[in-house]
Amino acid sequence: MTFQQLFLLALLAVVLILFIWERFRYDVVAFGALLAATVAGTVPFAEMFAGFGHPATVTVALVLVLSRGLQNSGAVDLIARYLLPPVASPSRQVGVFASVAGALSTMMNNVGALALLMPAALRSAARAKHAPAVILMPLAFGSLLGGLVTLIGTPPNIIVATFRQEAVGEPFGMFDFAPVGGPVAVVGIIFIAVVGWRLIPKERTAKPSSRELFEIENYVSEARVPRGSPAIGKKLADLDDLAAEHDAVILRLIRRKRRVDRADRRQTIRTGDIVIIEAASEGLDSILSTLGLRVTGSAGEAAKQLRAEDTAIMEAVVRTRAAIEGREIGRLRLRQRFGVNLIAVSRHGQQFRDRMQTLRLRAGDALLLEGDPERLPEVIAALGCVPLAERSLQVGQPRPALLSIGLFAAAIAAATIGWVSIPAALGVAVTAMVVLNIVPPRDIYESVDWPVVVLVGAMIPVGTALQTTGTTEMLVHGLIALGSGSPPVVLLSVLMIVTMTLSAVINNAATAVVMAPIAMTTARDLGVNADPFLMAVAVGASCAFVTPIGHQNNTLIMGPGGYKFSDYWRMGLPLEVLIVAVAVPFILWVWPL
Repeated sequence: MTFQQLFLLALLAVVLILFIWERFRYDVVAFGALLAATVAGTVPFAEMFAGFGHPATVTVALVLVLSRGLQNSGAVDLIARYLLPPVASPSRQVGVFASVAGALSTMMNNVGALALLMPAALRSAARAKHAPAVILMPLAFGSLLGGLVTLIGTPPNIIVATFRQEAVGEPFGMFDFAPVGGPVAVVGIIFIAVVGWRLIPKERTAKPSSRELFEIENYVSEARVPRGSPAIGKKLADLDDLAAEHDAVILRLIRRKRRVDRADRRQTIRTGDIVIIEAASEGLDSILSTLGLRVTGSAGEAAKQLRAEDTAIMEAVVRTRAAIEGREIGRLRLRQRFGVNLIAVSRHGQQFRDRMQTLRLRAGDALLLEGDPERLPEVIAALGCVPLAERSLQVGQPRPALLSIGLFAAAIAAATIGWVSIPAALGVAVTAMVVLNIVPPRDIYESVDWPVVVLVGAMIPVGTALQTTGTTEMLVHGLIALGSGSPPVVLLSVLMIVTMTLSAVINNAATAVVMAPIAMTTARDLGVNADPFLMAVAVGASCAFVTPIGHQNNTLIMGPGGYKFSDYWRMGLPLEVLIVAVAVPFILWVWPL
């Protein structure tokens, strides 16, 4: 074993451990690995940044911008509206939402598809009196299954396709994945609708809806400022700082039955004013005692004040790598910076209010925010969260919707028949959407998931180094030795299972970058066609169903659905076994060895 091989194996082990640990962002870990490999001489300096101009990296970014264009124009909203009929049966409800999520994910980013459909799913579950847990996990899994069908459905497909181009001179086409991914997606969604959702633990499916979980009467009280109160003469901003010490928030100031507080919070407190306070019981008692306030009316009356026309209550879920992920609530200063109040947080379906100021937010936490109805959606986006309120459909603007669909379809058609390459076709479509203001220039950079782009761009040169130094060949020889005497189909199945396992704990794009070279080298050493092995990697890398950290969509539903870490494998493991059983025969039929 050479020094370079030993170094790359050690580097790969460290990278995988850091990915699983999640102490550092995976794009930072990937770029650090690229720097280390370059300094060690395993990646030539001239090729250090080649991955950032790689067709796979460019295509991933362009697909994300196109997804934003389809959403901005109302095209996706319009499609979802007509594909989501009201249903009461849990199996039918799960089947409809999982199918629509899968269909949308074939042509757009699956995180965007989930974010679009999740509010509608929660509303549908509430109407049918089902717990959110019944529908959200099937919805997320359906969005992942849909990505298997097309080249642009998921980053692993793009990565595998470009690795094939480097190996044989021609990439996989737009719909080359469909003969395998299509049947796998259909069978998977049928399993989810008929059997899968029943495997979710009963204690989760019996959880209250998000509306019941975030019943604001549990957090909000109304108090009057009596004569002699220490609060008299103080500014509302002064009370904000004092309330934070007691883990409470002053939400509203009412004077003579009218709201008088403004964003600057410089109003002076007077005798007889009513303050709306958000706090748990212990914090409420403390702040009332300190300020000499008297509770008046009922919690329901206080809640009505927050539901007035000049204010709004909205739920949101923290995305992976959101701006507020890992931050203490008290340090965010949401009232001072954004003019909104955080009323409550739900984590794994458990609501809590005590000592919320010191709570560090995690991806998947569900938040209850209160503020100006016109600003709340903008603030939620700035915080890096996904709103759980249903969007207003832009059905009044059919022309932009149809135009964006036409541009997207034209790009796909041009690439499919071979007029231009996929990156070129998508680049033209993106340019047209920007010129037509379907995607405003400010949305271009906001719509790209830059950590994923950096991850892919940084890991591609490392993956290439694994091949050029003979490291992948060494790993493959070990794999073949373990399966000595076994037919290639066994190694194909093992490769898919290993890829699935890896994808459960690290990003699926990183999984594809690591496993695609191994797949090609395995096929070459066996003297068989590389295509079935590459397809096995593509399917396995996108099937991250057994943990909440394998994919962003699994993390996003954790808080709103009230799931725990151990809930995912109950439906995910049987689903992955079924996928292997279906995918391997179809791979061998469509792409013979």
